[in-house]
Amino acid sequence: MARTFALEGPPAGWRRDLLADLNEEQRAVVTAKGGPMLVVAGAGSGKTRALTYRLAWLVERGADPGRILLMTFTNRAAQDMLRRVGALLHQDIRRIWGGTFHHIGNRLLRLYGTRVGVDPAFTIIDREDSSSLMRSCVMDLGLSHEKRNFPNKNVLVAISSLARNTMSSVENIVDDRYSDFTDKLPDIQRTLEAYTEKKRESQVLDFDDLLGKWLELLEDHSDVRNMLADRFENIMVDEYQDTTAIQGRIVDCLGAKHRNICVVGDDAQAIYSFRGATFANILHFQDRYPDAVLYKLETNYRSTPEILGLANDSIGHNRHRLEKHLRAVKEVGIMPALVPCEDHNQQARFIAEYVRYLLDHGKKPSDIAVLYRSHWHSMEIQLELQRATIPFQVRGGVRFFEQAHVKDLLAYLRIIHNPHDETAWNRVLPHIQGIGERLSQRVWNAICYHDNPLKSAVRDETVNVLPKRLRADFLALAKLLNKLAGMTVPGPILAKILKERYDNYVTVTFENARQRRDDLRGMIEFAEDYDTSETFLGDVTLATEFAGETALGEENADADHAVILSTVHQAKGLEWSVVFIPWLVEGRFPVEWSKNEVDEEEEERRIFHVAVTRGEKELYLLVPRLAHRRNKGIIRLEPSVFVRELSEHVYEPLLIESGGVRRHRDSRGRGRKESGCSCEDSADGELVYDYDA
Repeated sequence: MARTFALEGPPAGWRRDLLADLNEEQRAVVTAKGGPMLVVAGAGSGKTRALTYRLAWLVERGADPGRILLMTFTNRAAQDMLRRVGALLHQDIRRIWGGTFHHIGNRLLRLYGTRVGVDPAFTIIDREDSSSLMRSCVMDLGLSHEKRNFPNKNVLVAISSLARNTMSSVENIVDDRYSDFTDKLPDIQRTLEAYTEKKRESQVLDFDDLLGKWLELLEDHSDVRNMLADRFENIMVDEYQDTTAIQGRIVDCLGAKHRNICVVGDDAQAIYSFRGATFANILHFQDRYPDAVLYKLETNYRSTPEILGLANDSIGHNRHRLEKHLRAVKEVGIMPALVPCEDHNQQARFIAEYVRYLLDHGKKPSDIAVLYRSHWHSMEIQLELQRATIPFQVRGGVRFFEQAHVKDLLAYLRIIHNPHDETAWNRVLPHIQGIGERLSQRVWNAICYHDNPLKSAVRDETVNVLPKRLRADFLALAKLLNKLAGMTVPGPILAKILKERYDNYVTVTFENARQRRDDLRGMIEFAEDYDTSETFLGDVTLATEFAGETALGEENADADHAVILSTVHQAKGLEWSVVFIPWLVEGRFPVEWSKNEVDEEEEERRIFHVAVTRGEKELYLLVPRLAHRRNKGIIRLEPSVFVRELSEHVYEPLLIESGGVRRHRDSRGRGRKESGCSCEDSADGELVYDYDA
C-alpha cells in the first residue's frame, strides 16, 4: 500500500518565494520526504518545473550534488534542468551526474569497464558505423550473395538493438517483428555473434553496449553494484514511460540501497514500443516498490477545458492505465470540432482553406499544426498547402515525395513513362542485389543509344553485359517493365511493381519496413485518382519543386513563418494554438495492424491522446467518409474507434456546406455514428468557410 507523507517546512536559507512558483501538486513533489516516488505527470502539467525544483530542494536541504543522479532522454534536457537549478540556487551544481542513460553509462564504463572486459579507452561507434561493421560480418560469413533475401545491415542492427534493449532473445524479436526472416534465424544469430566479436576485437562499443555492459557490471560484480548504489543517494528519471527493460533494470539496481528513486512520466504518453520502450516499467512501478508514494500532476496549463474533456474521455477507454484526470487552468474555449468530409480530397482542401482563414484572421503560421499517424497521410495536405501558397514545414523528416522509398517506387514508373530517364534507371538497377554503380552504368551504356531503351533491355546483348548470377533477376525486371509499359493508369502499375519487385527490397533493406509499406500503399491510393502516369508524375514533380518556394527547407526553416506538418510521434512535447488531426478512420488511425490486439490498440489510443493534448485552443478531428478506388469503385470508410467511442458532449459536428462551415451547438453528437455531411463545392470549385465561433 502506498505511503503518504506530511509536507515538511522549508529548510533554513530556502527562498520561500520559489515555492510560490508552484501549484499544490508540484509543491508536494518538490518537498516530498523521500523514498520511492512515482510522479504521474499529465500533458502540459509542468513536470519539468517540478523535477527541476525537486533537484534544487534536495541540494538546498543539504544533499551532496555529487551523489545525485539525473537521467533524461536527451543531454540537452539534462543540461537545461541543471542550468535552471544553478540559477535557482545561485551556486555551482556541476557535480550532479546528469545526462542520458547512454551518457552516464559511458562515464561509468570509463571508470569500471575493465571489470567487464572493456578497455577504458574504448571508442563509441554510431549507427552508421554499426551498420558498416555489420555489413563486414555479413560479407565475412558469405551471406550477402548466398542468401538473396538476407536482411540488410540496417535491419540486422535494428534486430540486435531491440533484442538488447528489451532483454529478449533474437529469436523472439525475429518472430514478433521480423517474421519474414524466421527461416534465416540461424544465419542472423551467426551474424550477430560475429558482430559482437568484431566489436570486442576492435575495442569499440555501440550505443546499446553502453547499457548492456553497464548492466553486466551491476549484475555480475556485486562490489561495483554496491559501491554505485551507495554513491547515488538520490536518483531521478525523466520520461520514465519511455524507458526500456534494460534501463528499468539499471535504475532498480542503482536504487537498491537508498531507495530514493523518483521517476516522472505519463503512462498516457507511452508511445514508443517500436523503439523497445516498455509500458510495464511505469505501469508496474508500484508493484516493484509497494511502499512508493504516488503523486499526480493533473493541472494542465496548455489546453482549454473543452480539449481536455475530450482527451480525458478518450484515454479513459484504456484498461491498462494509471488513473488521472487533467484539469484546465485556461478559461472556457470553443468545443473540439468533428469534421466529416466527403473524401480525402475534401479533407485536404478543408485544412488548406481553413488554415488560410485562420491566417487571414490573425493567426501566425507557427500557431497551427497538422498532426497525423503516418507520414503518407500528409500527401494531399502538402499539395493543397502548396497550391494555396501557405508555407509549411515537415517536422522531423523530409517531405513525403522526397523520401527514399517513395522516390524508389516512382523511379520504376518514370522508366515506363520515359525509358530514356538515366537517373531513374540508376536508381532502380541497384535494387538488384549485386548491381552497384559500376554495373548500373554498364547496363545504361548498353541501352541508352537505342530508340527504346526499355525494349532493348530484354535483348541478349544487354543481359549479357552482366555477370551470369545477375542475369535472370535483371531479365525478370526488364520483362516486367516492358509488360507494364502497355498500361497508362499509374495506380495499378505501382501496385504491380510493389508486389512483384519492390516489396521484397523494402523487407530486406529497411528496419521500419511496415511503416514504409504503408507509405507506399498510401501513395498508390493517391495515384488512383489519376488517369495517366504523365499527369501523376507531373503533379508529384511540380509539387516537390514548388515546395522550395512555398514550404520552408528543413535546415533553414524559420518556424515562426510555417505551418507545421508532423507525425504525432515527432510532435510529442510540443504545442500549438490550433491542431488538425486528419484521417480518423479505421485502418489509418488506428493503424490496420493494431486490430484485435488490445495492447497495440491501447498504444494507438495513447498516440491519439498525445495528438489531442498538443492543442491549446482549437482542435479539429477530420473523418473522410469515402475512398475512391479505380479497381474497387467507391469504398465507405469506417470512422475511427477513437471517434465512435467519444461521449457526445465532448465535441460538436462542423459541417462543410456550399455556403461555408456550420457548427451545430444545439445538436452535439448528431451524425457522430453516421458521420455524414452535406458537402457541396461552390461554383468555382473552392470551398468557402464562414466560421463564427
